[in-house]
Amino acid sequence: MKKSVKKFFRNAYGWAIVQWPIVFVFYVLIWFVYFTSKKDIVGYDILKQYRRKPAIFVFWHGRTMMLSPIVARAGVHGYAIADSRRDGRAIAKMEKLFGLRTIYGSSNNGGVSVLKNGVRVLRHGGYCLALSPDGPKGPSMRCHDGALYFAKMTGAPIIPVCYSCSRPIFRDRWDRYLLTKPFSIIKGVVGQPIFIDKSTKIEDFEQLRQNLENIMVKQAYDLDKNFTDFVVEQDLTSEKFKRQK
Repeated sequence: MKKSVKKFFRNAYGWAIVQWPIVFVFYVLIWFVYFTSKKDIVGYDILKQYRRKPAIFVFWHGRTMMLSPIVARAGVHGYAIADSRRDGRAIAKMEKLFGLRTIYGSSNNGGVSVLKNGVRVLRHGGYCLALSPDGPKGPSMRCHDGALYFAKMTGAPIIPVCYSCSRPIFRDRWDRYLLTKPFSIIKGVVGQPIFIDKSTKIEDFEQLRQNLENIMVKQAYDLDKNFTDFVVEQDLTSEKFKRQK
């Protein structure tokens, strides 16, 4: 009986009529946290510079909560890539409330379609693209090379962004999702644009991927050091985390 009830609620969470009220409550809570917190965003001018230009904003899967209102307040005009499964659809609804449209898919599911649609969006000229290079299931804080393909094919720069906060709560899950309490101090960083030349060969991607990963890891660790001794692990996947539990 207990398993049946649990299964019912798990399935029900995938229904739009259930997701929308839940998402809206979290949307309101996120804005409450944002407006009651002190913000210090290094490189915010870069975010505003590219808010309506082709750019690829990359961020770790576990660092999305406060980036959403930061991006919205900057007036960013763009698309976010989300997984087409249940949790991804909920995230897409949240991003829609924050002003971002959605391209469904991931490197593991519908990768070719995502690449085509992402290139089309960037070549339009008035939109940016937002994606988590370690999503949707990990390994944590390890970059896939999707952003590099987008940059090579369109000439749009890759811009790594990250944030941390005082009194952080790292959720017990594979990406150590960072929750921010109201009345916090939020520190963020918008990195310098990284351009990938169209003549770059695929065999050179690994070094470029590693360089991007190093920049993003350093962003997260440097920001976290302001507030906590906790260190987010690399290489955790959703499946590996479940097995450990």
